[in-house]
Amino acid sequence: MTADGPSQKQNERQKSRHIGGGSFFGPHFAMTNKPSQIHPATDQAVAEAAALISAGALVAFPTETVYGLGADATSDSAVAAVFAAKDRPDFNPLIVHFAEAQAASRVVVFDQRARALARAFWPGALTLVLPRRPGNPISLLASSGLDTLAVRVPDHPVGRALLEAAGRPIAAPSANHSGTVSPTTAGHVAASLGDRVALILDGGPCRVGIESTVIDLTGAEPVVLRPGGIATEAIEAEIGALAAPETGAGPARSPGMIGRHYAPRTPLRLDAQTPRPGEALLAFGPDAPTQTPGEVLNLSTTGDVEEAAANLFSMMRALDDAQATVIAVMTVPEAGLGRAINDRLRRAATPPD
Repeated sequence: MTADGPSQKQNERQKSRHIGGGSFFGPHFAMTNKPSQIHPATDQAVAEAAALISAGALVAFPTETVYGLGADATSDSAVAAVFAAKDRPDFNPLIVHFAEAQAASRVVVFDQRARALARAFWPGALTLVLPRRPGNPISLLASSGLDTLAVRVPDHPVGRALLEAAGRPIAAPSANHSGTVSPTTAGHVAASLGDRVALILDGGPCRVGIESTVIDLTGAEPVVLRPGGIATEAIEAEIGALAAPETGAGPARSPGMIGRHYAPRTPLRLDAQTPRPGEALLAFGPDAPTQTPGEVLNLSTTGDVEEAAANLFSMMRALDDAQATVIAVMTVPEAGLGRAINDRLRRAATPPD
């Protein structure tokens, strides 16, 4: 398999997904005194980050989806450090990132469906769960001991540059404490992980703003394990209908499958129309109320689910700091990236054990 780069179809799709000035990264997130581990993603900083990865340290870096907490995927100790830094359950697999599809094909087995999806959507916000090749160098801890591996080629110039400079695959879940709101800026990473990460490459806000779609291709029927940055309708146009995962069917084969995940400190109330006294409102669409006592942030005033996805985690973080009793959340359509948004909201609203 060769890595031919994005097709014309994908280039057009990427342009259509680009969110311009509508994303919310306002003054609330401005950092007047940046922690010393945050570095603008210059060539020198990328080279330093690659050296740290090679030495077994943890580096946070931007992708088009969210910021990742990167470690050498071939090092058991480095991968273990990721779990420790995130306080992450060790039964939840990590996604392993590659600079190109050809490198991924050396550690997992691609079938016709995988090749079709890689051609259509890589580099991009799609993760494929595929059978591990025997004897491949990826740490078994990265896949929680399973005979499968979740792999992706990210579509961000800084992430790609880091992978190429490191010269090795990088295991990278979201760069935040496990179960909390995912980070879409370097400041979010610093606030969540602090000195648990050696260096944070600042590549600006993440364009897509929601994690990758995860497709399991290890069985006869393709299964969507996690909706995400590539709409399931687009994937089905390439390989046919996708099945839902079986509930309680053994260990998790992908990240993002734990019941409570992506959760702010403040409880969520879903399918709200207006906020109650003491509540903040996470609104959606042109008909959202604006004159309310509490704080209101609108995921997309035009009802654009792609803009809403890009704003989701940043706005959740802002409202989490608004000292409201509850974050009321308006309904988002269950279509396109709306499916991924609603998946994150439902998991975030799940009460803690």
